[in-house]
Amino acid sequence: MDSINWSLFRRKIYIQAPVERVYQCWATGKELETWFLRSSTYFKPNGKPRGKEEPGQENDTYIWEWHNWESQGKGQVTLANGINRFQFTFDDSKVTIELERGRDMTLLTLTQEEIAEDEQSKMMIYFGCSNGWTFWLTNLKAYLEHGVLLHDTRPDLIGQHDGLEFVNM
Repeated sequence: MDSINWSLFRRKIYIQAPVERVYQCWATGKELETWFLRSSTYFKPNGKPRGKEEPGQENDTYIWEWHNWESQGKGQVTLANGINRFQFTFDDSKVTIELERGRDMTLLTLTQEEIAEDEQSKMMIYFGCSNGWTFWLTNLKAYLEHGVLLHDTRPDLIGQHDGLEFVNM
């Protein structure tokens, strides 16, 4: 067995939706707040917030808040081509979303890279994020294909996790 490359992982999923629609689900605060986050705001380089339906652009920053997590995620959009590639910093690493049309579906490839290789990063980012993204990509697929959401948004579930064990993402 080859040794594990702890500095990156990749997740792929086919979604029966146009590339443009899937891109909007990553690039706009409105869509991110539907399938993923409690609150999502992109900020222009001048510090002014973008409208919820306005796609994030390269060099924007963001603040994200989850339904079941009390902390904020902050980062920067490092690539946004408006078509099929969106990249942002995340948890001291970088996440790239690549979309391509194939088999009458969109193939979404998520790559999280530049992960530090210390023991905490291996556990919290490599394992934690890879498991989390697996759920969230499934949630995105369920939302776009069937109009259902798999996560719970009830505020009384905030903090219902212990390390890497989560209740209803």
